[in-house]
Amino acid sequence: MPSSQRKPVVIVTRKLPDAVETRMCELFDTRLNVQDKPMSQADLAEAVKIADVLVPTVTDRIDRSVLTQAGAQLRLIANFGTGVDNVDLDTARNRGILVTNTPGVLTEDTADMTMALILAVPRRLYEGAAYLKSPDTKWTGWSPTWMLGHRIYGKRLGIIGMGRIGQAVARRAKAFGLQIHYHNRRRVAAEVEQELEATYWESLDQMLTRVDIVSVNCPHTPATYHLLSARRLKLLKPSAYIVNTARGEVIDENELARLLESGAISGAGLDVFEHEPAVNPRLLNSDRVVALPHMSSATLEGRIDMGEKVIINIKAFADGHAPPDRVHPAMF
Repeated sequence: MPSSQRKPVVIVTRKLPDAVETRMCELFDTRLNVQDKPMSQADLAEAVKIADVLVPTVTDRIDRSVLTQAGAQLRLIANFGTGVDNVDLDTARNRGILVTNTPGVLTEDTADMTMALILAVPRRLYEGAAYLKSPDTKWTGWSPTWMLGHRIYGKRLGIIGMGRIGQAVARRAKAFGLQIHYHNRRRVAAEVEQELEATYWESLDQMLTRVDIVSVNCPHTPATYHLLSARRLKLLKPSAYIVNTARGEVIDENELARLLESGAISGAGLDVFEHEPAVNPRLLNSDRVVALPHMSSATLEGRIDMGEKVIINIKAFADGHAPPDRVHPAMF
């Protein structure tokens, strides 16, 4: 832990909301990234040599090659994000470096965007908006058979990952008349199932064959990499849709693109991608895909809440207390 005689040196890898940066500068010896230029692996390696606390974001890869160059003073990585698949947790633990995240504050924002995509893809919202805005097309008026989509009311939604976000998605979807199905490592409490009128599937394969819409809401871990593999994607009905606001690595993206091109899956709403910031051009060029640039959590309120979580974790650490949002490898 840093000496109580001085403020801890805190290096922030990306630009954060002004209110968050201002408070961090008041409390700590904070080094900001005013230009918001993504830091290279070499930049990150230099940062950990002098920082007491590193504040990376989910796009910063804090891997073994970075952590092995850390100075002895680095004792906390206060991740600005809920997911921590960007941090080598085992190496951090072996070097005595605590890792914290920002759980809970993005639940409602992410669930909102998930629901927006669940609506947007079957109802062809993006196609309709693009048609009206295109200089190459002229709308001639309403027609009974033009731009037909599919209703979501009464359809079965299969949620993969019934944590905070999964449950928030389920509550919204239930209000829209969707039937809730879910697959999770552990069955949720009976009262939650009753509230959501949710059906639990221990077998993901069994659930996928039965649902009309799949929502991916689980973290990326070694166990969930390509959880929706080529084999599992083929279990979906041709009329099914996939929405992913979690992590791109959970889906075999190349196989998804192939199945969309062949019509074996009706559509997809994707806010995350397997090789971000690179996006598979086959997905971008598909009329069956609504693609967003990882913005499901992008609200000002959410970013400020995340920053406050980061500050609380750093302050607790600096004061000699256990940070409230400490991450343990077994959690993911």
